[in-house]
Amino acid sequence: MRVLGARPQFMQEVVFRRAVDARGHRELMVHTGQHYDDKMSRIFFEELGIPQADINLEIGSNSHGIQTGLMLSKLDGLISEHRPDVVVVDGDTNSTLAGALCAAKLNVPVVHVEAGLRSYDRRMPEEINRVVADHLSTLLCAPTRTAIGNLEKEGISENVHLTGDLMFDCFRYFVRNADESIMSALSLVKSEYALATVHRAENTNDISRFEQILKGLSLLPLPVILPAHPRIFSNLNLVIDRLSAKNIRVIEPVSYLEMLALELNAKCILTDSGGVQREAYFACVPSVVLRDTTEWIEQVDLGWSVLSGASSQAILEAYSACMSSSRQYVENVYGDGDAASKVVSLMEAMAL
Repeated sequence: MRVLGARPQFMQEVVFRRAVDARGHRELMVHTGQHYDDKMSRIFFEELGIPQADINLEIGSNSHGIQTGLMLSKLDGLISEHRPDVVVVDGDTNSTLAGALCAAKLNVPVVHVEAGLRSYDRRMPEEINRVVADHLSTLLCAPTRTAIGNLEKEGISENVHLTGDLMFDCFRYFVRNADESIMSALSLVKSEYALATVHRAENTNDISRFEQILKGLSLLPLPVILPAHPRIFSNLNLVIDRLSAKNIRVIEPVSYLEMLALELNAKCILTDSGGVQREAYFACVPSVVLRDTTEWIEQVDLGWSVLSGASSQAILEAYSACMSSSRQYVENVYGDGDAASKVVSLMEAMAL
């Protein structure tokens, strides 16, 4: 059983399902409904050719506690009924936490993909989710050597393996199909715009941070394309109007293949998303991380990402630093593109 519910997990389902099917196993896909908007969910299943979920819990939006509680309530019955050999969760969403916690309480082995990531900022709900999932897991699949070191610091060394990053698998698999038509549709020219995404609760729920980030984007010396998460669309336009931020262009959420094209052609990417931060590296595009910390520290060390926090002036300075820094692209930082196969092979070796 694989429990998923958010945009990055939908993308990674493509390569994970291919690896599962290639070895003759059956996956029961459970969609929690955490991302339920068509532009955040259905479009990915259709565009990427993902089979529809076997079960959709249709949880929808709510506070973290209520959303996770509803997932636990429904997953308890499902796992008890189906008794899967293993429950696979990945990342750090509420769906990850609920899947891991429910399976562990029912004595079903848990596999955590993207194990060992740490921002060391417990104010982030994602940090809580990933820490708890790691400590409940039977098999921990780490995307980087840094992640393995993080687990060792917490006394977790058994059944920990370096597999690489499924997101890199996805990028390599789909990059040739990037939908370049969005460039002409938006009248964009390669390397003449910045791409931005803002979605994390610590940035969007705190109006002061939210406004500072948008003000920082407004100070950049080039147009900024900002695909808006449905949750913040109306607030985003209100703040932009108040700031008279004429260089920020808010657009509807885009598909994965459209997003790849926007990333590949951007001069710089500014984001609070761990997935988009990594995709910037895969695309050899420098990025500003709109957070105080990041769990993907390798890119910072290599000069491809600069942390800015939420200060408008710091964002402008980080952009300048990112544009002028010497960068080193290192192969295999996130694996060699076969992380999904490694995960499934490890599950087989452990007879999970």
